[in-house]
Amino acid sequence: MTEDPLSVTFAALADPTRRAILEQLAGGVATVTELAAPFEMSLPAVSKHLKVLERAGLVERGRFQQWRPVQLRPERLREVSDWVEQYRRFWTGSFERLDDYLQGLQQGGRDDEG
Repeated sequence: MTEDPLSVTFAALADPTRRAILEQLAGGVATVTELAAPFEMSLPAVSKHLKVLERAGLVERGRFQQWRPVQLRPERLREVSDWVEQYRRFWTGSFERLDDYLQGLQQGGRDDEG
């Protein structure tokens, strides 16, 4: 089954541990051991989360001698942001129309009172 990249990204972001890992990586490159420190879970469990994030294209693991740095790849987050942005614009427009409608009602009500 072929999954679209946005679905894979949202599936990866659905887990709070993975979101916390991304938050850590926003501060800079880290090792798996450093990423695992705040969590009460094994290194293999953190590695499984990293594999999901790698598959979604949200992180990248490198290799420098025996050090395996993990870094954030923010490009995929931009795709998520762009997708969400279109709905933010929809809701902003809806609220503005509702606000205009309510102001019209209030002004009409004032005319009736006077």
